Amino acid sequence: MAFPLIAAAFGLAQFAPVIARWLSGNQAQDVAAQVVDIAKKITGCDDTNDLTSSLKENPSAVIEFQKAVLEMDKDLEVATLQDRQNARNRDIALAQVGHKNVRADIMVVSAAMGLIMCLASLAFYAEDLPGEAVGIISTVAGIFGACLKDAYAFEFGSSRGSKEKDSTVAAMLGRGAL
Repeated sequence: MAFPLIAAAFGLAQFAPVIARWLSGNQAQDVAAQVVDIAKKITGCDDTNDLTSSLKENPSAVIEFQKAVLEMDKDLEVATLQDRQNARNRDIALAQVGHKNVRADIMVVSAAMGLIMCLASLAFYAEDLPGEAVGIISTVAGIFGACLKDAYAFEFGSSRGSKEKDSTVAAMLGRGAL
């Protein structure tokens, strides 16, 4: 049942593209269920196959759907930021009592070593490997690179746009707007 919900949510992403970024990883099934439920509630359709056509026929329903999805997106973003802040607070608390976060250090070193090993394999053996193996190793290298990117974003903050978003969410939390 997981795939049909995710497929239906991807179909609904044509009306609210922000949906697509939440349809991967651990939260994909839950987000897909939320998106489909929103569309069902707005359109009055119970059949997931009819949701897209029902929205295409009703522009006011599309606007209502987009507003509901943006609200869901805001809630998911706030939850993600709070989760990251909780992890940062944990690291600060550990440092204050003189402990090191060895688990995080092991994760970063492992990701770096994995990336180095993938790149070394490609550099030294790419000509001897079939194209499929090169593609798989390149994909794995990309995953390790993404892990390192996330680690750096966690440790040092991310882009200026994300910092502005963090500030905006913090201000909203401070005012109780959420």
